[in-house]
Amino acid sequence: MFSAVVSACRAPDLRRKILCTLGLLALYRLGAALPSPGVDYRSVRECIAIVSGGESAGIYQLINLFSGGAMLHLSVFAIGITPYITAGIIIQLLTVVIPRFEELRKEGQTGQAKMTQYTRYLSMALAVLQASTLVALAARGQLLRGCPKDILSDTSLFGMIIIVLVLTAGAALVMWFGELITERGIGNGMSLLIFTGIAAQLPSQGTAILNSRGGLIFAGVCVAVFVVIVGVIFVEQGQRRIPVQYAKRVVGRKMYGGSSTYLPLKVNQAGVIPVIFASSLLYLPQLLVQLTQHSSGPQAKWQELIQKYLVNPGSPAYVAIYFAMIVFFTYFYVAVTFNPQERADEMRKFGGFMPGYRPGKPTADYLSYVLSRITLPGAVYLGAVAVLPNLLLGAGSSGPTAGLAFGGTSALIVVSVGLDTIKQLESQVMNKNYEGFLR
Repeated sequence: MFSAVVSACRAPDLRRKILCTLGLLALYRLGAALPSPGVDYRSVRECIAIVSGGESAGIYQLINLFSGGAMLHLSVFAIGITPYITAGIIIQLLTVVIPRFEELRKEGQTGQAKMTQYTRYLSMALAVLQASTLVALAARGQLLRGCPKDILSDTSLFGMIIIVLVLTAGAALVMWFGELITERGIGNGMSLLIFTGIAAQLPSQGTAILNSRGGLIFAGVCVAVFVVIVGVIFVEQGQRRIPVQYAKRVVGRKMYGGSSTYLPLKVNQAGVIPVIFASSLLYLPQLLVQLTQHSSGPQAKWQELIQKYLVNPGSPAYVAIYFAMIVFFTYFYVAVTFNPQERADEMRKFGGFMPGYRPGKPTADYLSYVLSRITLPGAVYLGAVAVLPNLLLGAGSSGPTAGLAFGGTSALIVVSVGLDTIKQLESQVMNKNYEGFLR
């Protein structure tokens, strides 16, 4: 593998792509560490040290993890790539509801360019909304609840508008970085930015687990993470290959078709999207409690129930709800993104058929049957990967998201992005007649 990487670096065009990708990732990490104007960076660091692992910052830990720790520091790239990911998911789901989006999706490259433009517009709107919410919470002292210091040096309207504009511009720049990596670099730009943010959090969160829980627990976490990574690699590579035969066609004096291939259906057809959906929805009740809770006075009954069952990741109710939501969103997302009838029509259009099944509805029914069979183990696998680290780290942890960088969501994203990037680099190396990674 390393010899193939060295061979890829010797090719001028591949070396240029690798350096472009590494350079943009370095700029992304630089912006994640650069404080925004009007933010007292020293006070932010002290407040994070005070409330570290507490419930006051738990609601933001998932997004903060994806931004590489930039969100709670209110840096220039505090918003990160989250608005673009959310906008992409929304546009993809709206494709089923809005006929215009469905028509654009079928138009090929031109329609895809239009969809990308709509995604950018929606991303900027979400970035403005998220930046305004973040600055408002910071001004009210609710971003890092429990810290007595003010993290904003200028709480005037003009000062907060400047911070919102800087955070929105940072989100636009991060979105441009991701698209630039996809076009001129190696791998998917958005995925690599998330990968970089998670990888940047591993040393600090590993040290926190070691200091707070001891060496034995830390060693157990490392072994569990290794087992999760091996399991993720095994399942992510798993697929059901359905044989497809293409009939021979004579066009002029040439004969086309007559080849045999297969239609790959991955076991984890939905990726990490169901886990992100479930995690986001489970954080909404905690966000509601934080926004409605008063600094003085007892909690309401419904607030106590949420704190007891929907905040602690080690509680059986939390684990059961989290697992059930992941299974539901896996089936939902696969049903939205994969249409068996469209695949059957595409095969019939190009003269393809599955041996033993007639083109058209019988083919679509068989694809639906196979997809429903492999979606169940994929959903259980996603739920197990997301829940097992919670059971390990939830009991006795100081916060609802302690050690999140070592969680199943992070391992799933890191391994998936790593495998995808290696495959893309391998394909480009093979095109240059170099020896690939797999022998």
